Amino acid sequence: MPTLQRFVTGLVCSSVALGVILLYQLWFMVPRWLFYSVLLGWIAYLFTAIAMIQNRHGANKAAFVLAILTLVVSAPQPEHYALMRQGLTLASMTFILGSVLQLFVILLLSILYLRRRMITGKEMQEK
Repeated sequence: MPTLQRFVTGLVCSSVALGVILLYQLWFMVPRWLFYSVLLGWIAYLFTAIAMIQNRHGANKAAFVLAILTLVVSAPQPEHYALMRQGLTLASMTFILGSVLQLFVILLLSILYLRRRMITGKEMQEK
């Protein structure tokens, strides 16, 4: 399980790094209020990544929630799909890669939670 946890932490850190590219792109593409709202979300993700690196309690839950929120906010936007119809641009690749990263974070954290729950259940049965 420690290997899976390190992999998830790496995915969250990759999301933070990709977020820097996204922020640069957004600075030129969207209204300032939208840029600052995305920046605020990125800062939350940055703090979560730091907490995961430090093995802080609750960091996985925060990453899980942030990954879901990121997809809920970005996936329904028709502008994102319009970017993809223009071909593989930096903006479309950022959207695709970011979405895939979020899906993997959600999937792998779900697996991690289930494994921990199974281990805890076995320990309870042994008592």
